[in-house]
Amino acid sequence: MRFGVVTAFGPRAEGPAVRTLLETTEGLGYDSVWVTEHLVVPEHYESPYPYAVSGDMPIGAGADLPEPLTWLAFAAACTSTLLLGTSCVIVPERNALHLAKQAATLDLLSGGRLRLGVGLGWCREEAEAVGAEWADRAPRAEAAIDAMRRLWTGEPVAYRGPGVNFPPVVCRPTPASAAGIPIVVCGPSVRAAARAGRIGDGYFTNHRDPDRLRTLLGILRRSAGAADRDPDRIEVTVGASPSPRTVERLAGLGVHRMVWPVPTRDPARIERQLTRAARSVM
Repeated sequence: MRFGVVTAFGPRAEGPAVRTLLETTEGLGYDSVWVTEHLVVPEHYESPYPYAVSGDMPIGAGADLPEPLTWLAFAAACTSTLLLGTSCVIVPERNALHLAKQAATLDLLSGGRLRLGVGLGWCREEAEAVGAEWADRAPRAEAAIDAMRRLWTGEPVAYRGPGVNFPPVVCRPTPASAAGIPIVVCGPSVRAAARAGRIGDGYFTNHRDPDRLRTLLGILRRSAGAADRDPDRIEVTVGASPSPRTVERLAGLGVHRMVWPVPTRDPARIERQLTRAARSVM
């Protein structure tokens, strides 16, 4: 079992505090840092937040939510071993060519440490605010993933698919590895788990209920098998509260990594929180 943190959200945090968070995280032996995305947070929304019974984002619209790839570029410069993950980039709200270029640049400069977590988004009002269609977001996201993987070869590529159409182009630099950047499919739904099995290099979910998680991982494995893929090669990351009992339960389900939220705060509080979790769990 490996361990990481989900961060970059919460109270405003400038460079020195973020550097402390990153250096402490790496120094204590965490393997990764993950950053989520909302381009904007609507002041009023009816879409239910999928990870809370209330249906509301617990951090509220007033919290800072930095652009994830920019934040992770700063993280790459502050660290040398931490994997840099998005949990997730909302692909249907992005231009596939632009995202491919950003991700490849960050991956190359960080020495191949990027894990590109991708999702569809849960907030219709956010999609509408940025001018993105909602109903067809799944096929557009899958087309974008396919197109990016082709672009990362550095060879001339033309593409025609849902929401992604371009003539022969070359997109360089390429990622650090010829295999491209690992794509981690994020989401709590049955469709997300199936998509991870079918096209993902990894799967990320915050579902903590053991029965629900067992169901999702079963769907992932069956979907991978139907696509002639080895399910054991799909890395599973789960967000949960740090405790030895939780680690044992998740390990028994075949989870590879557990992550927990660490809001950006004052440096002293960050160090205490990370150190306490490392000692009690890792």
